[in-house]
Amino acid sequence: MIRLWVLGLQLAELLVSSAVHLLYALYIFSSAVAGDLSQALGGCLFRQSVDVQVKAEEPERKSTATNDVPPIVLVHGIFGFGKGRLGGLSYFAGAEKKDERVLVPDLGSLTSIHDRARELFYYLKGGQVDYGEEHSKASGHSQFGRIYEQGHYPEWDDDHPIHFVGHSAGAQVVRVLQQMLADKAFEGHENTSENWVLSITSLSGAFNGTTRTYLDGMQPDDWRSLKPLSLLQVCRIGVIIYDWFDIPWLKSYYSFGFDHFDISWKKTGLSGLVDCLLGNTGPFASGDWILPDLTIQGSIQLNNHLQTFPRTYYFSYATKRTTKVMGVTVPSSILGIHPLLFIRVLQMSQWRHPPDVPPPYKGYRDEDWHDNDGALNTISMTHPRLPIEHPSCPVVNDNDCGPLQPGIWYYKIVEADHIFFIINRERAGVQFDLMYDGIFARCRKHVFRRTPPTLPNQAHQ
Repeated sequence: MIRLWVLGLQLAELLVSSAVHLLYALYIFSSAVAGDLSQALGGCLFRQSVDVQVKAEEPERKSTATNDVPPIVLVHGIFGFGKGRLGGLSYFAGAEKKDERVLVPDLGSLTSIHDRARELFYYLKGGQVDYGEEHSKASGHSQFGRIYEQGHYPEWDDDHPIHFVGHSAGAQVVRVLQQMLADKAFEGHENTSENWVLSITSLSGAFNGTTRTYLDGMQPDDWRSLKPLSLLQVCRIGVIIYDWFDIPWLKSYYSFGFDHFDISWKKTGLSGLVDCLLGNTGPFASGDWILPDLTIQGSIQLNNHLQTFPRTYYFSYATKRTTKVMGVTVPSSILGIHPLLFIRVLQMSQWRHPPDVPPPYKGYRDEDWHDNDGALNTISMTHPRLPIEHPSCPVVNDNDCGPLQPGIWYYKIVEADHIFFIINRERAGVQFDLMYDGIFARCRKHVFRRTPPTLPNQAHQ
């Protein structure tokens, strides 16, 4: 009887979570469609005036001063999208308009951290995406992907470094990319180095994993397989069917990024769909998708190979929507937390690691992981700390940092949920402008690199 009661509660929670996530996805999709229709209608009515304005603005966009400024690259997180997807909708809620040299790449929304890092490199430099021969064979997908005839910043090198701003998993993507640059991991580009990255700013960055992956359906013991009854199982089935049908206009509007797995009915037929659904083939079978990378164990495995480099500036904004009441961690607000995240904020604040499963690392304590923003634990967002802690410096007031030093993670804890600074600008209000204005101003005014660097004991020689 107790087991039936527990099963009933699990089913009810799954139905509510699935309904909330589906409704939010439909809201985003319908908003994008409505925006496109409105823009198309406006274009038909005012085409002449628009043409005149565009012609008048072209010379300003091509100014030499602007081209000399290092670009700021905004990297989206899980289920995210870049410029050109979902019509005119902006993942970063229009923050890219705050500076003239901002790039917003479209990467796989559910592909692994490794694959997204490879895609980001070729988006910037140009050429055909090469996922790596060894990795591709192990993961069961094609080695080569999308072709960028012209890179968005082909001059990228030691003398032309880039600022990166990553939200959620996007921050870890940039760290993996920087390590690949240091390891010279791109065939045909043997001169890459970690110094191609001038700064990394993390906004709710997924550095050390999240307990939400286990709540959503990842198995805590092996961190790669899924629980049979879970939100991620529903997601897996939906993604496989979406990619199998391979409807061109729909996938041009939004893509999960699994084209290199060749799931389409055109290539696999009905038997391919059955194999994917049964877990015999595809990204969910090989584990080459983003959720395993976001478990605590998966993040530790990634972090084993990632460094904090001495000539790159690092900044992190960790978000939190919890507080303590009589020693118990609870959501800090009801109306201030997005409906998509409220249940998870509550669940994550009460998380208990299964007693019959070994802890993810030595010294693990549940209470360290209770503060969260509905998607990530606050302890995970401040700076890389597992398996070893990287140099860091907490910041309360941005003006108290003093002269910024490279090779140190400056982090600030902000009262906000995980999607507070994306998608909907009005929801964050003035805090949205303060956040992005501060990030862009720091990139433009306070972060620079001398070449070669002048050491203190060399200044008067």
